Formats: sequence, C-alpha cells, structure tokens
Amino acid sequence: MAEKDIKWEVVDIGIPEGCNVILGQSHFIKTVEDLYEVLATSSPALEFGLAFCEASGPCLVRKDGNADDLVEAAVRNALKLSAGHAFVIFMRNGFPISVLNAVKQVQEVCRIFAATANPLQVLVFQTGQGRGIAGVVDGFPSKGVESDDDIEERKKLLRDIIGYKR
Repeated sequence: MAEKDIKWEVVDIGIPEGCNVILGQSHFIKTVEDLYEVLATSSPALEFGLAFCEASGPCLVRKDGNADDLVEAAVRNALKLSAGHAFVIFMRNGFPISVLNAVKQVQEVCRIFAATANPLQVLVFQTGQGRGIAGVVDGFPSKGVESDDDIEERKKLLRDIIGYKR
C-alpha cells in the first residue's frame, strides 16, 4: 500500500448475547491491568473480558478478564479491529453507566468511542503505517420524536425495570 493510499473497512463488533461493550483507545501496555482493576472492583457480580491492541513492540493483543467466554470474544473482536491501542471490553451482569467514569479515569485511556448493547460497527482506516478507528455506528437511525406515551414508557423502564431513579 502506498503511503498516501487509505483503505476503509467497516468492522462489525460481535457483542455476546446479554452483554454490553465499551470500545476505547489507550496508550500504554499497562492498560490491561488497570482496566481489569477498575472492572473487578466495580461489582462482585460483574463478568467481563477485555482485549487491548498493542501498537508498538511485538504488537500483540493483550487480554484479561474474569469470564473466559468474554475474554475470547474481546480478543476475537480486537483482532478484527487490529487498530492501534484500541481496547474492547465486554461486560455481563452490569451496565457501562456503572463503570464508565472509572474507565475514563484510567491514566492511559485517551477516549471512549462507544458504550452500548446496540449493534456496533466501527469505521476503520488503514494507511501504510497501520490501522486506526475513525468513528462508530451505534445502533440505528432516529425514527421520530418521543410522544407522551413514549416518555412514560422510558420512565417506567428506568424506574421499574432497571431500578434507576426510584
């Protein structure tokens, strides 16, 4: 590939059933250990797997977690991305809202691209040097504006089903 050529690819992230994903970018090999600590100490019920695309030295996908199936899924998706210093976290029995601020506070974390349970596509570009993430498609396009019934439904979901804002 010539240095000025750019190849674009849409990578579908395969989110395991009943899970959420956090996709971000970091800058240091210590990311795996620090993200593990944040997730492991957030809730005893949280199951997770994470993978980190190292972008220098041996350029390995680094991995950790407390649920083997989620670690494997994170590795599989990180390999599909193969984008510099990207990380993938899959979590079960918890929501990103409960860990996102702590994840963002990890010293190595540069940005969060998405935190979702929706279908997720990642726009990846490749140059002569390597691969990077340009952005994400999280879910589907808007279909309209919520009605009064939709507002009641949203409030019921948050209060009665999920347990927020009692």
